[in-house]
Amino acid sequence: MKTPETSRSVIVQSLTELLNGGHAHVSFSDAVTGIPQQLIGAKHELLPYTIWQLVEHIRIAQWDIVEFSSNKDHVSPSWPDEYWPKEPAPARSALWEESLSQIKADRETFIALLHDTTRDLFHPFPYGEGQHLFREALLIADHTSYHTGEILVLRRLLKCW
Repeated sequence: MKTPETSRSVIVQSLTELLNGGHAHVSFSDAVTGIPQQLIGAKHELLPYTIWQLVEHIRIAQWDIVEFSSNKDHVSPSWPDEYWPKEPAPARSALWEESLSQIKADRETFIALLHDTTRDLFHPFPYGEGQHLFREALLIADHTSYHTGEILVLRRLLKCW
């Protein structure tokens, strides 16, 4: 017989696997591995963004969701201007690795929130508009997966996949 604790652990494990990606599609980590530096900021005529802009958008959006989920005083960036970088490439090459590192660290921070048994997965935050931890986990996974697919399309168009 399943107990509420068992059900919670199954849900948290499933969400963790979803956030880390890779079951039904390429993971974010795999999608951004091995890209030559000169292609990170390359545009293709068929698409309005670069790999850098997609990665930075994922980083900013995920950071916003993590902060919102853990800090009632968090103020989200202005949509859409502050969620999308204007520059097609990082100003310095180290920013690429920093962005990837922050995406990983923020994902791990969010997963730690899911594992915190003092937090109810389904109870709406006392702030916001009814959001709860379970919803925000799905939002991160869905959003990252969507843009990971775009990264793969762009890599294919740039003949780098």
